Amino acid sequence: MPAVDALLEARAAEGRPIQVALVGAGVTGRSVALQLLTPAPGVRLAAVCNRTLDQAVRAFVEGGSDAPGTVTTAAALDEAIRQGRPAVTDDPAVVCEAGLIDLVLETTGTIDYAAGVVARAIAGGKHVTLLNAELDSLLGPLFKARADAAGVVYTYSDGDEPGVAMTLLRYLRATGLRPVAAGNIKGMVDHYRTPDTQRAFAEQYGQSATKVTSFADATKLSMEAAVLANATGFRVGRRGMHGPRCGHVNEMTTALPAEEMLSGGLIDYALGAAPHTGAFVIVHEPNPAKQAQLAYYKLGAGPFYAFHTPYHLPHIQVISTIGRAVIAGDGTVAPLDGPVCEVVTIAKRDLAAGEILDGVGGFCTYGLIDNAGAARAEDALPMGLSEGSRLLRAVRKDDLVRFADVERPAGRLSDRLWDEQAAKWPTHLSPARTGAP
Repeated sequence: MPAVDALLEARAAEGRPIQVALVGAGVTGRSVALQLLTPAPGVRLAAVCNRTLDQAVRAFVEGGSDAPGTVTTAAALDEAIRQGRPAVTDDPAVVCEAGLIDLVLETTGTIDYAAGVVARAIAGGKHVTLLNAELDSLLGPLFKARADAAGVVYTYSDGDEPGVAMTLLRYLRATGLRPVAAGNIKGMVDHYRTPDTQRAFAEQYGQSATKVTSFADATKLSMEAAVLANATGFRVGRRGMHGPRCGHVNEMTTALPAEEMLSGGLIDYALGAAPHTGAFVIVHEPNPAKQAQLAYYKLGAGPFYAFHTPYHLPHIQVISTIGRAVIAGDGTVAPLDGPVCEVVTIAKRDLAAGEILDGVGGFCTYGLIDNAGAARAEDALPMGLSEGSRLLRAVRKDDLVRFADVERPAGRLSDRLWDEQAAKWPTHLSPARTGAP
């Protein structure tokens, strides 16, 4: 099969680009829209769905598009696509049910709302790509199983760190090398950052303070790591990962425990390491003759060798994921089977009975990745289900918040889907690890 760039160029030449519906017109969504509209060969942004229509319109206008029309039904969106007119809507059912939409791209960073979008898109026969680690780390295995049953692709995206790492890992695996560890390159971690401490930085870059807080307090790092763990079968060495501080990512070959890398694969992160962005993969090569060759090519003495991608560009690299999903039926990074890791809820400060948890990037809690079996054994509340939960008892700073500690909000779709996922993969069973070394 030709490479993705050739396949997309062929779609463009044939006049049948992939029709994409973007859900979410925040900072991430608008950056994706700008890239798709200026333009991306073989891919067309047909519609933007956002709960506030003015932001959906803004996504098209900033990309230099003609002013979009508002559609309220799937039939109206199909007609707009046939006429080549851009469209906006505030109803995700419109994009999920339109017959001419090929792929739904979810970028909201929400959990319950996004869960509804993804469930409906899969039921509507749409391929689904996520730039939403919050959702994928919580419910990715269930959505992947539903997508498989529906004959569509469910995948996280290249460009965000899990996709960058997985794309590199898959390339290395294809050459015959044996990946044994993978993860992010992270600048800093401070579990106690809050929207107040991050507000000025967020305003400087036009981001929300809660999102920036989730970057700093390890919640987003943990969610991205869980996405990668579920796609590789690799586990973490301890709750929160080791996260060794390094001068350069190459030092991870000796900074991580060899026995953990060799006993099924390790997900982790390099703290403060040059090149200060991107993702890495470590491979193991025990053959002395091959070690000599790798030493000649400046990769070190071995037996562990680091490879890295020194950038991550979600708004650009997502285009490759779109092409692979629709044309080749290939998910860039998707769960192998049941949950391997999940993100548990930890108190950011002493919490009192009766408090309402404020979720990802808030004042109350931060999230840490843990192996799924360990998390379930301790009745850990997933970070993705924490928002809106009322504490039934006090929880001390840095202690785990458990299901038994909270009363969750009634009627949430994400809770029902979590229960379905837990029933599908009982916690006393180990998920299949077909992608493990």
